[in-house]
Amino acid sequence: MNRTGSPWEVFRAFLRLGLTSFGGPVAHLGYFRDDLVVRRRWMDDRAYADLVALCQFLPGPASSQVGFAMGLQRAGFLGAFAAFVAFTLPSAVLLVAFAGGAALFGGTVGAGVLEGLTIIAVAIVAQAVWGMARTLTPDATRAGIAVAAAALALLAPGAVGQLGALAVGVAAGLVLLRGVAEAASAPLPPFGVPRGIAIGCLVLAGVGLIGLPALAAVSGSGALALADAFFRSGALVFGGGHVVLPLLQAEVVQTGWVSPETFLAGYGAAQAVPGPLFTFAAFLGAVSTVGPGGIAGAAIALAAIFLPGFLVLVGVLPFWDAVRERPLVRSAMRGANAAVVGILGAALYTPVFTTAVTGPASFLLALLGFVLLTRFRVPAWAVVIIGAAGGVAIRLLTS
Repeated sequence: MNRTGSPWEVFRAFLRLGLTSFGGPVAHLGYFRDDLVVRRRWMDDRAYADLVALCQFLPGPASSQVGFAMGLQRAGFLGAFAAFVAFTLPSAVLLVAFAGGAALFGGTVGAGVLEGLTIIAVAIVAQAVWGMARTLTPDATRAGIAVAAAALALLAPGAVGQLGALAVGVAAGLVLLRGVAEAASAPLPPFGVPRGIAIGCLVLAGVGLIGLPALAAVSGSGALALADAFFRSGALVFGGGHVVLPLLQAEVVQTGWVSPETFLAGYGAAQAVPGPLFTFAAFLGAVSTVGPGGIAGAAIALAAIFLPGFLVLVGVLPFWDAVRERPLVRSAMRGANAAVVGILGAALYTPVFTTAVTGPASFLLALLGFVLLTRFRVPAWAVVIIGAAGGVAIRLLTS
């Protein structure tokens, strides 16, 4: 495992991911693992699963937090910033363009592209679940924890089920996995965040939650009101992705800033672009009747919704560095990592599989993508292109 890297290297890696990572946060974790863990070897599966489990416990956009932390470990704070900008920028630009009236993915061909990208996300997530299961559930106990976590995540959808499944994994690890030997792996490099900076980030997160509403009320500034609404949404959601939608609807639709029709149109466009769903905030900031609107409004909303999750992540990393190798913590993390496999497996079924696979043709395209990834070692970006072409073919043959 090599920590030597440059912000430019991180930017290039995440820009490609930002342009090709369709399918939502669970699929993003699959893309990250395929490109950054398996191919580039920035960290091993154990370190990656630890990081995923940590980010699932924290408020904010989990997949973007994982990418931010990987950039931080690879190339410091400039690397973290490069990872965020590169992964977020493509979808944010497309959604701002859509807010300005540009038509995205219209017609039969466009609909076929979207269908193919949705189908190929099944293969991406399935590859991630399969690869992580082989590493993180090597015995019957951890396989059982993964199954129990999957059941809980399926029975209680959303953030509650995911957090409950992780909590069950942690408890099971503490009880059942003490003293279990782990396969040899490279030592985990620290994230290198000074404690002073970490504490400052946690204080800033708290000040933002308390101070932004007061400043917006006192000043009457539309820009501050916009920042407050999106900062609060980003700070109060766990797991990210679609979980943030009810919060955003309460902040911008129920207040009359964005009409319900416009909100739904933007949500549909957000499904059509790669990268994190949190970039839906850029669309909402651009069309909001409160704040500057346009590009400035998009920038405020986008920065505000991501900021609290990143502040909390940076705030906990040095303490995580200090405790993650302790025997009791390792036992808990063995259970949590097995639970992560179960949570990803549950997400593979719903919403990924149930949404994408609607018949024999879509199932065969997903199966083709899985085989290309796992047996022929075709890069994920190439499989995405094949999936888009296959989606067009399915749409043309069935229309």
